[in-house]
Amino acid sequence: MSAADLAGRVVVVTGAGGALGGLVCEQAARRGAAVELCDRTAPLAEEAAGRVAGVGGDATATVVDLLDADATARWGVDVVARRGRVDGLVHLVGGWRGGAPLAQADLADWDLLQQLLVRTLQTTSQAFHAALTASDDARLVIVSAKEAHRPTQKNAAYAAAKAAAEAWVQAIAHSWKDVPTAAAVTLVVTGLVTPQMRADRPDAAFTNLTDIDEVARAVTGLWDRPASDLNGARLWLTPEPSRT
Repeated sequence: MSAADLAGRVVVVTGAGGALGGLVCEQAARRGAAVELCDRTAPLAEEAAGRVAGVGGDATATVVDLLDADATARWGVDVVARRGRVDGLVHLVGGWRGGAPLAQADLADWDLLQQLLVRTLQTTSQAFHAALTASDDARLVIVSAKEAHRPTQKNAAYAAAKAAAEAWVQAIAHSWKDVPTAAAVTLVVTGLVTPQMRADRPDAAFTNLTDIDEVARAVTGLWDRPASDLNGARLWLTPEPSRT
């Protein structure tokens, strides 16, 4: 497919101020998509929009509290009113807590992670569900973690929140079981590595971690495959654990 094969499409990116979010925005724009992006602060959102502008792309940056369902719904209405369509929702709001054995784990970590990893997915997917359903080639995608499938006692809250987010995506996929033009997809990694991490630790192997460039390519590459082949898929960007 050509470099501009997303021309005319509108891709929404949440958590756009992170390293992965900014790269997804840039790569989507390079392939011709208009990007609607948000983050929790104006500087983060504007930095991501600047990356799109740097490649000659079209982006609108918005600050949205995704824990506020009404505010998120209003954002969705505004995007559709301005753009006329939504063809992608790339949900990249993240967070991590862990390190303590199960019996000593602080349950406040769960309170935080279910808000960041689950509630924000719920509000954004509800806000854009109708527009995605109406698209002729829609994708919704999250990045999950191997821990959701092989939880350990030191990452119980994180693993449980990631598993809940994956379950929500599967429910979205079920809502599109009779919509051959829409797909809800989960990308699974062990962890992410950024260029800055490699620069800071040039001798580190970062074994089993996935470069954010690979993840960003996987996100935009979802439009290279038919939605009907992808809906409900979990695509592993790290070795899949044995089922035994």
